[in-house]
Amino acid sequence: MFRHRDLRRLTRGLRFRLTATYALFFAVLLFAAAAIFRQRLENVQARQVEETLDGDWKALKGYLRIEWDQELGKYAGSWYYSDEDPDETTIVLDIKKVYVITDLDGNIIQNAVTKELEVSTIFDDIGVDRKEIQAQVKEALAARKPKIFLTEKRGSEGDRYEVRSGLVYAEKHGPPFYVAIGTPLAQNAKILREFTLVYVAIIPSALLLGLFLGWFMAGRALTPVLAVAQAAQRISGSNLKLRIPTRQAGDELDYLILTFNRMIERLEASFQQMRQFSTDVSHELRTPITAIRGQLEVALFTAKTTEQYREAMFNALQDIDRLSQIVRALLLLSQAESGQLVLQKSRLNLCEVVEDLVEQFQIPAEEAGIRLTASLPRDCAVDVDRVQIERMITNLLSNAIKFTPKGGEVKMSIERSGESVAMVVEDTGRGIPTEYLPHIFDRFYRVPGSGTAPSPEQGLGLGLSFVSWIVRAHDGKVDVQSTPGKGTRFTITLPSADVGTVAGEPVAAS
Repeated sequence: MFRHRDLRRLTRGLRFRLTATYALFFAVLLFAAAAIFRQRLENVQARQVEETLDGDWKALKGYLRIEWDQELGKYAGSWYYSDEDPDETTIVLDIKKVYVITDLDGNIIQNAVTKELEVSTIFDDIGVDRKEIQAQVKEALAARKPKIFLTEKRGSEGDRYEVRSGLVYAEKHGPPFYVAIGTPLAQNAKILREFTLVYVAIIPSALLLGLFLGWFMAGRALTPVLAVAQAAQRISGSNLKLRIPTRQAGDELDYLILTFNRMIERLEASFQQMRQFSTDVSHELRTPITAIRGQLEVALFTAKTTEQYREAMFNALQDIDRLSQIVRALLLLSQAESGQLVLQKSRLNLCEVVEDLVEQFQIPAEEAGIRLTASLPRDCAVDVDRVQIERMITNLLSNAIKFTPKGGEVKMSIERSGESVAMVVEDTGRGIPTEYLPHIFDRFYRVPGSGTAPSPEQGLGLGLSFVSWIVRAHDGKVDVQSTPGKGTRFTITLPSADVGTVAGEPVAAS
């Protein structure tokens, strides 16, 4: 049984509303078209009636004569046409179906031959309105040119007639006489009624057809939308590979599908980032936690002297410090990649920043027996976040010194070309094998070396991840070239600053 709740659900559906809107528009269109066509037909009929009366009026002036009748002692009407000519006979008889001829006071004149009044039976049924005749005569006499009047009259049966009236002068410069001729409008009214009835009969059928077509077209148009909805219901954290194929129509629905697929891609990337973060945390925290547990267990079960306890606690504190560094680095990197870390950009001279950092790394470089040099231009303005840029340069210099053997060299240079600035950090260290280069910016990735456990030399494996994020956040790019046994070259390309901004002045962060 169809329940009220099902009816409400149906009427609230987009398909029903689209169909109802289409049907309403279609109904308004049909009624508007009917009204326009009917009005157009009525205007055409009115113009045809006027043309008919105009032709009859011209013919009347050719066949009618109003002359002085000696026998009657007054003016009388005469019709001059050939009884043997069927065309002339037809024209005159058509004119005389609805006509009347009166003097200026509204008195009907007589026919000079038959002595009958010059008025048709139909016009006699319509009635001669003397006041109307006198008013029209007065207006016609006052006009500077011939005046024609068009009026609509009704007979006793309700039939409508279009009447054309005016003044016709008697022969030999005689006085004017009032003449009116008319044509019935019954046939025109019948045509209008038939048109209205036919259109009224067609509209319900057309509306039913429109409803069916609208329901079908709305369902077909909403099929991709339903596919998107069904796909969205099937999506879960373990099923983010699902994509909806486009219809290749290039329309709004294809745009909706593309937008939905891009949203799923972003969700998949977010879920992947969360899974990667969980994996990284569980993997990286396991080693220091295990080490701390081991140190404490050793101290608890085997330590006997104060020195043994002190050594166990010292080792545990070192592992705790490493654990703290990992947590801080992970949180900072996660904030950066999720957009929570906002850049504070300002106009800086990049050469001065690099020069200061190179000077700070001279001491550790000398201790490692490495020659650290810099080739910098006088000025190089960029719009950057100083804290993040210094972190990026520090990570690159630290890695270069760390993985360069004694007697090696680390070079840092800056080159400006057009709208970009290229910063190069090059060393003569051990290098990175080609198969490992695509992974060096991944979190916690360490180029395989001797042993599997991370050593102090290898670090946390987060430095280059920070470098990658900082470069991307500044709309730049990073390129790595490395040859095992010869060294590695990092090239950072950043957009140069617009000319005209004062150094140190804050700029809008992108």
